Amino acid sequence: MKKIIISTIAISALLFTTSCENEFDTDVKDVQVSKGEADFTKYVSLGNSLTSGYRDGALYIDGQNESYPSMIAQQMKLVGGGDFKQPLMADNNGGLLLNVGANVQIASTKLYIDSFIAGAPDIKNANNNVATTVTNTVLAGPFNNMGVPGAKVAHLLAPGYGNVSGVLLKTANPYFVRFASSPTTSVIADFKAQNPTFFSLWIGNNDALLYALAGADSSVETLTPPAQFATYYNALIAEIATTNAKGVVANIPSVTSIPSLTTIPTNPLTSAVLGNGNVAAGEANIDNLNTNLYGPLNQILTAFGAGDRIKPLSKTAANPLLIKDESLTDLKVQITAAAAASGNAQLVALATYLGNTYGQARQAKAGDLVPLTTKAEIGKPEPSVPASLSARGIAFPFADKYILIPSEITEINTAIDAYNVTIKAAAASKGYAFVDANKKMNELGSQSGVSWDGVKYTAKFVTGGAFSLDGVHLTGRGYAIIANEFIKSINATYKSTLPWVDPNKYSGVKFP
Repeated sequence: MKKIIISTIAISALLFTTSCENEFDTDVKDVQVSKGEADFTKYVSLGNSLTSGYRDGALYIDGQNESYPSMIAQQMKLVGGGDFKQPLMADNNGGLLLNVGANVQIASTKLYIDSFIAGAPDIKNANNNVATTVTNTVLAGPFNNMGVPGAKVAHLLAPGYGNVSGVLLKTANPYFVRFASSPTTSVIADFKAQNPTFFSLWIGNNDALLYALAGADSSVETLTPPAQFATYYNALIAEIATTNAKGVVANIPSVTSIPSLTTIPTNPLTSAVLGNGNVAAGEANIDNLNTNLYGPLNQILTAFGAGDRIKPLSKTAANPLLIKDESLTDLKVQITAAAAASGNAQLVALATYLGNTYGQARQAKAGDLVPLTTKAEIGKPEPSVPASLSARGIAFPFADKYILIPSEITEINTAIDAYNVTIKAAAASKGYAFVDANKKMNELGSQSGVSWDGVKYTAKFVTGGAFSLDGVHLTGRGYAIIANEFIKSINATYKSTLPWVDPNKYSGVKFP
């Protein structure tokens, strides 16, 4: 069962308000509601997990009912919009089972705050992480919400993306399996078959985000090249255009704006942490590490002009994580030779290991990003490594997949910038409404945040109110903020006067 404790969050910050003016100061709630030049009779939304209502690390009924397309559809009903049908999960726990002769769980249940430990939320999986929704149970459609968690742009075009036989092979998506009209269809084909009169499209996040959450390790996930992204996105827009539906598209937020990548500090290693809550034990561990690892490595690296890579640990200050940085010059040969010639029996015996392991190691620093999921890996033993040197992030450098270094962040954000140029140009070429979701997410990520009727929302994990417990997806309140951005753009482009939704009426992070 997953258990996450974020020690940097104080209970006193869980709920707060502000006297800032309502940022949605051009709401049309006092204007006569009109559809303008749009036809909302058949609204169909396309996208990924952000469109489906996914939150807290899972897809579940309450989240789906608070998806931003569902909110928009409710406003459209005021001017002739039709029903908005969603492929609802079996319960409010989320998670997925795949029947392969017997039910095998392939996705975890939602996260929730079970209690508080020393003022910090203790986060676990609902229902002891036992799922009940079976992927193989295909629902009767069609469905207006066609958000597919995990989908990239190319996936919406791919035939067979809903074929259950491809789930374990990763050629199909278990969520689309549940509502695909046939095993051979594509998401875009099922969209077109509904003859929509209006659509929304928010897709492309996963083309960069999955890579970022994997620490930019290309052996785990890939970053879609911008040219390839443009080819797929423009092909998708061309398919949508054949329906003659009016619509709205949104761009992609920067990866640095989400709490999943901004919550965990680069220096979480205090004496208490290194002693599992016992400061004295932590100080003893620091002495041992400094004597047998950090001190000798610092001396060796200093001799080669790289002493700033690894410095002795402090007993009084928080210490940085130990990571591998593939952008550094590899000093493997130098470290091995120096250790072998040190005259220290222990270093001589470990000379080859030290060179191979710490040739590109350094302590984390400002500018690095630590994914939320990495916290659970701190201190876990690295297999096949001597016990005294095996603690990940402490004695054994975190591998690439656990950390984002500045060059990787630049690579990702450069790609996202290129994606967003493609998205905006595609919207303009067809006259579609455009939502700058990147700008709104950056506002949430700022200190001032976004306010509605005296309630302030930010991107701060748990306490900010806008992001759910997975640190990637929004709460109901966060999705309401995004829904208003879509509605604002729809109104501006199609001369409609759809009223905005009240974020404060939707759910945020739930506390015990």
